[in-house]
Amino acid sequence: MAKPKNDTEYACSECGGISSKWAGKCPHCGAWSSLVERPVQETRPTRGLGGDTTHGVSRPLKSIATKDTQRLSTANPEFDRTLGGGLAPGSLVLIGGDPGIGKSTLVLQTLATMAAAGVKALYVSGEESAVQVKLRSERLQVSGSDLLLLCETSLERILDEAKRIQPEILVIDSIQTVYKTELPGTPGSITQLRECTLDLMIYAKNTGCITLLVGHVTKDGQIAGPRILEHMVDTVAYFEGDRNNQYRILRTIKNRFGATDEIGVFEMTGRGLESVQNPSKIFLQDAEISAPGSVVSCTIEGSRALLFEAQALVSRSNFATAQRVAAGIDPKRLTIILALLEKFGGVPIGNSDVFASIAGGLKVNDTGTDLAIALAIASNHLGIAMPNHSLAIGELGLSGEVRPVSQMDLRVKEAHRLGFDEIIIPGNGKVVGNTAKLKLISVTRLNDAIDWLKTKRAAK
Repeated sequence: MAKPKNDTEYACSECGGISSKWAGKCPHCGAWSSLVERPVQETRPTRGLGGDTTHGVSRPLKSIATKDTQRLSTANPEFDRTLGGGLAPGSLVLIGGDPGIGKSTLVLQTLATMAAAGVKALYVSGEESAVQVKLRSERLQVSGSDLLLLCETSLERILDEAKRIQPEILVIDSIQTVYKTELPGTPGSITQLRECTLDLMIYAKNTGCITLLVGHVTKDGQIAGPRILEHMVDTVAYFEGDRNNQYRILRTIKNRFGATDEIGVFEMTGRGLESVQNPSKIFLQDAEISAPGSVVSCTIEGSRALLFEAQALVSRSNFATAQRVAAGIDPKRLTIILALLEKFGGVPIGNSDVFASIAGGLKVNDTGTDLAIALAIASNHLGIAMPNHSLAIGELGLSGEVRPVSQMDLRVKEAHRLGFDEIIIPGNGKVVGNTAKLKLISVTRLNDAIDWLKTKRAAK
């Protein structure tokens, strides 16, 4: 005799996984007490890029036209740079960052500017009332914009309104407040986030509407919700920097329409976020007078060469184990540099506290800045200041050698443009171009760079 078919199932309110029996722990995501009983859903609606009820049809790649994929400028050069040249039609962009860092300010300014240029834009606020958005627009001096505003959290109502007015650009602020009434769980849960983002992605691709999602972050700085959220969108951009500082950095970590690791630099003013056209001068504003422990270097962020100041402080340790504190650089990388200085540079700092940071709140992951950090530590330990308008570029190997770095020409050109005429480079590094006005100092090993630094004490 056949076993009767069960007419109920158990869905996890966190991940959406389906189980035939109830259990205290979800077998899919491991969440406790998250299984909710519901009737078995025999048929589920078909969703895809072919439409709600139709299926996509295969066709030759060469037959697909790209003439209608011209990017839409945001009228903000730093934002355009971060996005890879502007907003691509049908793209889905996710912007994350700490509370109060400027996410809503940036999207409201952008939409107001684009609306003034004749672009139909819809701003959906799920966290603020219409009056609050109006007051913020007055502070940003964009209150007279033709921007359309909708204060709503129901995804069905948001999509109905979007289909009615057919905007060219849609902003959801924020995705964690949006929910679908047919799904279990509260707004911001894993199931709601995944399904709402999927519906918005399908809407964006099928209509060509540019959709921007503002996302909350966790205490670790990651986008709140499932990791699949970042896989579904086309572009992921994070705001960096201290919200108590006036400068903000918007960094792209994923971009299907441009290069990754591009950054945009903004300044928070009384009128909102303003683009910083020459960010190198911002990060070097306190580096005019050289002091022991300060060395200038150059890193590559996307297609941009960016000068910054590496600072270090070495002091006698009052603890059994010396402290190593890093800000703006990888702590593990700092540990390696300290070991190299001890073994190959002749700088005895094993029993000293070492503090290293990047001025201006910049985060640098470029190994081509190893030499500058090592010289900053040695400079502070030896009490020797680097000469004015000098700069160091180079990667350190585990054998104490100074290795060449990528895009050396771009780095040297940017340093020369800002008035740096003495540059320490790897011995195997090649610089193509006019270097007649530059003093290039080639070093092949770390101890060569330390010996050069010691000659500056004798020169004084």
